[in-house]
Amino acid sequence: MKYFLLKSARVILALFIFIPLLFFFIDFTDALPNSFHAFAHLQLIPAILGGSLGIFLILIVLTLLFGRIYCSVICPLGVLQDIISWFTKRGKKKKWNKKKRWYHYQKPYNLLRYSLLAICIIFLAFGVITPLLFLDPYSNFGRIAVNIFRPIVMEGNNLLNWIALKFDNYSLYHVSIYTITIASFSISLIVFLVVGIMSFLRGRLFCNTICPVGSFLGILSRFSLFRIVIDKSKCIQCGQCEKSCKAGCISTEGKYVDSSRCIDCFNCLNRCSKYKAIDYKFIYAIKEKTIHEEYPHHKQIDTGKRNFLLTSAAIAGTVPLLSSCKKWVVPTDPTKLTPITPPGSLNLTRFKEKCTACHLCVTHCPQQILKPAGFEFGINYAFKPHMFFYEKGFCNYNCTICSEVCPNHAIISLTEEEKKKTQVGIAKFQEDLCIVITEHTSCGACSEHCPTQAVKMEPYRNGLTLPLVYEKLCIGCGGCESICPVKPIKAINVLANEVHKKVELPQEEELEEINVEELDFGF
Repeated sequence: MKYFLLKSARVILALFIFIPLLFFFIDFTDALPNSFHAFAHLQLIPAILGGSLGIFLILIVLTLLFGRIYCSVICPLGVLQDIISWFTKRGKKKKWNKKKRWYHYQKPYNLLRYSLLAICIIFLAFGVITPLLFLDPYSNFGRIAVNIFRPIVMEGNNLLNWIALKFDNYSLYHVSIYTITIASFSISLIVFLVVGIMSFLRGRLFCNTICPVGSFLGILSRFSLFRIVIDKSKCIQCGQCEKSCKAGCISTEGKYVDSSRCIDCFNCLNRCSKYKAIDYKFIYAIKEKTIHEEYPHHKQIDTGKRNFLLTSAAIAGTVPLLSSCKKWVVPTDPTKLTPITPPGSLNLTRFKEKCTACHLCVTHCPQQILKPAGFEFGINYAFKPHMFFYEKGFCNYNCTICSEVCPNHAIISLTEEEKKKTQVGIAKFQEDLCIVITEHTSCGACSEHCPTQAVKMEPYRNGLTLPLVYEKLCIGCGGCESICPVKPIKAINVLANEVHKKVELPQEEELEEINVEELDFGF
């Protein structure tokens, strides 16, 4: 009964976190409140990059107490792998499944896992998060949800809308996808296929070989107070626990559990109900003798020294990579080759160091002007969001949603007043492209759509007017660029500020007071 409750509690908690977070990522109707972003703030990498010391310490304490609960309950990519693994029916006794496919013990790939962890740590220390950009489980889940699951849901909605219209039912409406790029979709699909195949064939192999979060928490879980252990005096080596272990960390032959790879899924506990040789229990202290007993095949090897040497070698191996890191970055200059970062990102350098491209801001931008980049801004900006006004619209003058949902604090929270004063870029006018010059006709659309009065129409000739940009008032919202009728190159477009600036709020025109009593209306 105890084991059943343990597993049930783990599954319920995992779904309690996973389902709201998944729906928050794929929500295209803005039906869910922004408070759901709290589930994203529980993730380890966002807590580290966002400086959320409290959440970071809570996750560390949880691991030291109960093991890798984070991997089995909180991490959305981990839960997604469990869902994929569930379809293999491994460890399940099914009458129709004549050829059962079981899990089995896997030797740890320590060199690979600790090398990747070391690379991430060293690069992060130098302010480069490119390795985390590709390996962070939370961000990978976000990109998969936004670039794969969300479009599927949206197209499903459009199909239902088409069917409903055939019956004169207008309860649904057609939605368009503007935020998917070839680069973001391709990398998301590749990661999804890699993780999916690894999960289908080997359970949590991704978590125990590639994921830096799993490797980091695996080191801590060696010292956790509650762990799954095998009573060697009761074990008859039937192998049932090993067959149900999706982490591949239980050795029937050696009668031990590799606690650094155990994700506390508790699948193994019920499989040994007859002999009760395996248990999840409190361990008071960790001693070298206990480690040797737990890992009998390592009795002649100092595992602590070996792992230290492996990690040190991996760290040393990353130093030459750091010197060549600049070669991977495409040079930028203050033109359209410089990305326009969202209000609240403060500056381009900081945004590169904080954003892991989880795409939560992309999916919740009401104007859909945040798009994932490809490699046009360099590999260290790959898949991160940038403001793009040409196709869809402009940054709403009163909107601060992206700063509210960002879990990494790559986009800091802004009030509406702060947002209105933040200059992310400056509109530049190209006179030779304007239709006033090329077609000798009046326009003024850019001035009409400027919320800060930064674009004003000035006399030109023959009664025509041309726009003039007052840079001290322009906030780079893109209203002028999005409405400009000139194509393919706009006559007015926003160029990025690498460092965001503050502008003056537009002055309200003072209206002259009129004495109504002195007016003569002719009657």
